[in-house]
Amino acid sequence: MRSPAHHVANKRIVRDHLRAIADATSSGIEAALGRAYHPNAAWRGSHPLNEMSGVGAIAAVVWQPLMRSLPDLERRDAILVAGAYDGHDFVGAVGHYCGTFREDWLTIPATGRPVQLRYGEFHRVQDGRIAQSTVILDVLDLIRQAGFWPLAPSLGTEGLWPAPITGDGTALVEYDAAIGAASLAQMREMQAALGLHGDWQATGRDAFLLPSQVAHWHPKMMWYGPSGIGMTRGMQGFVDYHRLPWRSAFHNTVGSQHYVRVGDGAYSATSGWPSVTADHLGSGFLGLGPTGRKVGMRVMDFYLHHEGLIRENWVPIDIIDILRQMDVDVFARMRSLFRRGR
Repeated sequence: MRSPAHHVANKRIVRDHLRAIADATSSGIEAALGRAYHPNAAWRGSHPLNEMSGVGAIAAVVWQPLMRSLPDLERRDAILVAGAYDGHDFVGAVGHYCGTFREDWLTIPATGRPVQLRYGEFHRVQDGRIAQSTVILDVLDLIRQAGFWPLAPSLGTEGLWPAPITGDGTALVEYDAAIGAASLAQMREMQAALGLHGDWQATGRDAFLLPSQVAHWHPKMMWYGPSGIGMTRGMQGFVDYHRLPWRSAFHNTVGSQHYVRVGDGAYSATSGWPSVTADHLGSGFLGLGPTGRKVGMRVMDFYLHHEGLIRENWVPIDIIDILRQMDVDVFARMRSLFRRGR
């Protein structure tokens, strides 16, 4: 069993490496990546970046294009968590990259204005360097900031995710392992309870507001969803603007391929690649009708446990990849908007 000091050391290693990468020049990025990563490290992330391996590919596909687009790039972490799962060490992060959008990125037209690129990440650490990164960038939110919206209006509220209300999201503190274990246990109990919702298709919204469904959540809970869904507050907002539309659209949900679950002090976090698979058999998700397709979902969850309950939940989701599997090309829709008929 790893000690709390071990996990704090890994947080510091990953934080410092990723700051150095963000602060590097385009010509120096490969050297910075070489210091941070094992030579054949794996990187996987949001569509259309997806999966690659090796420092050279990570530099060429991910970082050099991003640095050309945001030449004054800086990294701003809001949450850092660490722990061990299945014999591996992980560090998770939530935050955003800030910069001036000077050149097009992923065909998204540059605005010349400041933008925030939201991220959720898990890094597997081995011998002081990163062996694998899983990174969900909210590309859809950057499209929104560029002034284009290729979908139905979000039910929740769009905008920058705040840092934890407790102000300790990036603290390098050696928490008692028992506290992290309790946070992880509460997260698992809550997730199990989400499956015990009764006959929600018959009773509708009321089934999601039963005491068994709200017992683990703080009355002032905040749920921070990706662009396309948006932020919600309280159980009413969570149910009306996310959970009921999501469950109405996706059926036969199966948990799949979770590669990390950790508890770290008052925080817990989990992710899979994909986290779940489901059949898209109903309407309600992003204003789209059912496609009948089976969809894999790349999802991360970061939780703050506060006053004995789950107070905040940050949820990076690769929405564009979900839509791709439903035959919705977000980039084609975006290009048709800014092409202006030319």
